[in-house]
Amino acid sequence: MNRSDRMLRSLVYSPVDNREGYDTHIPMMSRIVGGAVRSMFQYKNILKEISSMPGTSWAQWSHDALEAGITRPIRTHAQVASMRGDNPDTFVYSDELVERLYASMLRDLTGEFMDRAGHFSEEKAQQVMVTSALRRRFSQQVENFRYLELSYGSFGLSALKALRELLTTLVMAVTEERTDDPLPYAEGETLPFETYLAIARKRLENLFNHNAFYIKDFSERTTGGIIGVSPYEEVKGSRLGPCTLRRYLSPAGAKTPDRILYLASPLINKPDIFDLAQGKSVVEALLARGFRIYLNDPGEPGEKSDGLDLDFYGKTVHDHNIELIKKENPGEEICVMGYCMGGTLLLPWLARRAEEKKALGQPMDIVKIALMASPIRFNDGMSGQGPMRDVIRHDYDPALIAEMYGGVGVPPQIIDAGMNEIQPGVRYFVRRGFYQRAGKAEELLEAAPFFYWLTHGTRFGTRSHLTWIGDLFMGSAIEKGEYPLSSSVPELHGQPVSMKALSHMGVALFDYRGKRDPISPPGACVASELWGTEKRRTETKGGAEPNH
Repeated sequence: MNRSDRMLRSLVYSPVDNREGYDTHIPMMSRIVGGAVRSMFQYKNILKEISSMPGTSWAQWSHDALEAGITRPIRTHAQVASMRGDNPDTFVYSDELVERLYASMLRDLTGEFMDRAGHFSEEKAQQVMVTSALRRRFSQQVENFRYLELSYGSFGLSALKALRELLTTLVMAVTEERTDDPLPYAEGETLPFETYLAIARKRLENLFNHNAFYIKDFSERTTGGIIGVSPYEEVKGSRLGPCTLRRYLSPAGAKTPDRILYLASPLINKPDIFDLAQGKSVVEALLARGFRIYLNDPGEPGEKSDGLDLDFYGKTVHDHNIELIKKENPGEEICVMGYCMGGTLLLPWLARRAEEKKALGQPMDIVKIALMASPIRFNDGMSGQGPMRDVIRHDYDPALIAEMYGGVGVPPQIIDAGMNEIQPGVRYFVRRGFYQRAGKAEELLEAAPFFYWLTHGTRFGTRSHLTWIGDLFMGSAIEKGEYPLSSSVPELHGQPVSMKALSHMGVALFDYRGKRDPISPPGACVASELWGTEKRRTETKGGAEPNH
């Protein structure tokens, strides 16, 4: 066994070793304790029901004791964590602290081999390996990472495993000896080991110089907490609850705007996904091509807006915004585009609008809609949503969600936990990919806005969240024609939307979907195939042969 293996291997088992061969991230302690917490809340509610019966005062006493000593403190912790942006799951939060400390220690250890010019010093590494005292010290420093791993509550392909691979490359860069295990970041490559080490040293240099070992902190420092590159104004009078309407300003030298595009973003992410970085911005590109861009910013629910239903976000807000846009641009054509959930909710709104125009004997005023990875079909078959639906059936408790997060909103970490279940190893692979590309400093910096967006989701209004999961995701109400929306036309108010109204009123649909998207699988993004097939006014791109 060479020196690299001796330093990295230990008789002490670590969750990061993944000897079990898991192909995803397993938050073991979170699952065990989470199940117990769910049972305690259910038992408390059973006691509440029993206490309403005659002669069951004991049940009320038991309920009150359980509420005062266990469930109320848990609920308070979860709500405070949600408002602060922290993970309400204590064990996952603890794992995140371990990851942050591990990354900090790794940067400190890497720093011991950096010269004043910010380069990895092979001379310093060689000095450590030929000096017994320094070699023993370095070996102990590597061993300290193992002790930190023992406090980690997750198994399998975790974020910490991605950091362990970085540690492995550092040890090899110092010892100049390869491990017996496969080389990190070298799958399918046949590079000479000397070339591999040169790339590894450059990777460590860039991560050190940009302090990018812990990705979330790196994204915050690099972006300053601000993403989006195109200047915009808030349209006067647009604020409705937490929602506002942005009007983007055309850059100097751009084509005079002659078309209007209204963008709808999801309720669980910052809307800046349309405008992340210069040269990679949908908004920037469309402004240059002569579009006047408006964007619905759903904001983040607070105590007063957490009870707003999906009808508010998917009907009231869009109606309000379109009227403002029409007022600013009388007589001009308006096109609409939605991303992910934003498109899913935009589609029935447009169908209801088509129904309203038909009932009033008016022509349809919005006849073009583009959907970007917007799921419509939710079932256990060809939609590809079966794995997530299984997670919801097994782990999701709507009564508990309502009790835990009512008044503050469902935190993004809860949604992220579900996404982890349908994207095996996503926490590991996303970070591993970031570290693999760190050999080029410019790629690190270019990735910062996206990683800020990825690690800083928004809370989802509790009432809207419950409707989304229950009626749309599990009930597939839109496709089945069972999704009701409000209306200014009395006979339509509160009635299910007829999605066929889109094709009847001549609306052209464009579906863009990814072939390997586990969140919005191609089998779920089928709006154009279902409702846009009349008069050949439909197009589907990605995931299947185009439909024209």
